[in-house]
Order: sequence, then C-alpha cells, then structure tokens
Amino acid sequence: MTAHRMNLHLVSDATGETLNSIARATVSQFEHAQIIYHRWSLIRTRFQLHRVLEGIEAEPGPVLSTLIEPGLRSELENFCSRIGIAVVHVLDPVLSLLQHHIGEQAIARPGRQYVLDADYFRRIDAMHFVLAHDDGQAQVGINEADLCLVGVSRSSKTPTSFYLANRGVKAANIPLVPGLPEPPGLEAPIVPVIGLTIDPEALIEIRRHRLKLIGGQPNVQQNTAYVDLESVKAELIWARRLCARKGWPVIDVTRRSIEETAATVLQLVEAWHERRRSLPPGG
Repeated sequence: MTAHRMNLHLVSDATGETLNSIARATVSQFEHAQIIYHRWSLIRTRFQLHRVLEGIEAEPGPVLSTLIEPGLRSELENFCSRIGIAVVHVLDPVLSLLQHHIGEQAIARPGRQYVLDADYFRRIDAMHFVLAHDDGQAQVGINEADLCLVGVSRSSKTPTSFYLANRGVKAANIPLVPGLPEPPGLEAPIVPVIGLTIDPEALIEIRRHRLKLIGGQPNVQQNTAYVDLESVKAELIWARRLCARKGWPVIDVTRRSIEETAATVLQLVEAWHERRRSLPPGG
C-alpha cells in the first residue's frame, strides 16, 4: 500500500508541545501515512494568524488548533470553512467537560500552563539536580534525590533522568562498573533505586556510535571489552545480579522509548512508597 501524503497544520497560541504530543500519538497509529507537519506556535495576534492562514492556503491540509482567544478562533474557522479545510480545536472537549463539572467558565487566556509558579521552579530545581548528580557525580547527595537510577554505561540513565526532571522529579544516576567498588551512595540509600538494563546487541550499537562521536573514527576500540559481545553480556549479567541481590527492580529499556521508561520508573517509585507506608512504625 502506498503512503498517503498529507499536510497537517498545528496552530498554537503557546509553545505547541500539546499539539506535538497529540499529533505524534495519533499519527503513529497509521502505518501508511506520510505527514508533512507545519508547526505554528505563539500565535496570539491577527497579524501572526494571517501568516498561518497564508501557509494553510499555500499547502492545504487539516488543522489542529489549541487557540483560546475567541476572535482568532473564529477567524481561523471561517477561513478554513471558506477553502474547505477541516479544523479541530483539540482542547474543546476537555474544557467543556471540566466547565460542566467545575461549574466555572474557562479563563481563555493563552499560555496559562507556562506561568512561573511553584511547579515551574520545581522542574528547574530538578534539572539542576540532575546536572549535579549525573553519572555518579556528588554521590554523597543521593539521599536528597527522589530516586536513583543505576545501570551499565549507555543504558539510558541520563536521558531518562532529564526527562523525569522535566516532570519535577529529582533523579540521580550512578553507573555500575564491574571490578570497581560499590558506589558509596548506594550502600544504604533511603530513596528508591531502580536498575536499567538493555539487550547486549543494542547496547553495543549505542556504544559504538558513542565511540565514533567522541573519537571521530568508527573503528576505534571496537575490539575492546566495551563493545565486545561476550564482555558486554557478562557486564549486563553482573549488573542484574547486583540489582537482584540488593532488591532493586530492573527495567529493560531495549524496546522502550524514554517516555515509556520514565512512566515505568514512576510506577515503581509509587510502589516503593506504598510499601514504605504499609510498614509498621519503626519497621
């Protein structure tokens, strides 16, 4: 079956992240779609909207919108109706639902989710924490974290930590290296510790790519233990046994996106806290 080529316009009065997420989630369900994205962000004036309308007319395709301001919404709808283009305001069903249950009219003010509130500064603080505690740095401060990720080199600890930081979660991450003493921060942690593992072949590909980037030569060190299949298998087995001995849950990230890994991490952290809450006092 040939791919269906289609323009898709994402029109937002804020950063456009909501529309990007919705588009990715929905388009991924179609195997034969070739989508050309046209992203229009921070559209808050008629002048800015007119540039969008010109773009839609030049490359026609459905429109997904998160515009809140009534005048801009109306102009976008009228224009799309006139040229026969479908437009969907993706927030409307949820806003209607909440208005009905809360009994309050929505404010209709663009960018309200990006105000500099306590949640925003918590995310910034978490980002600084990850930078200070990435790859085993400042291990003495691990107990200030919300959680700690452990795993062998290149097992997605750092990207997962940064993704969690964007959710306001302070995640330390510590590498597990065979032959070295156990990291001091992991002797008696008071935060949940979660291991990340990966298929050895996939890990070798990631490591080879990393070596190419830092060395500039794709064949450098390809026969060392760092990318040797048997050595990598042994390294991963050692790390899993360490986690099992410590009672740390392990997530296989081989076929998971960073978002999926982070979601599983948060589930395991919640389970850890549930167990702690169920313990008798002093238990």
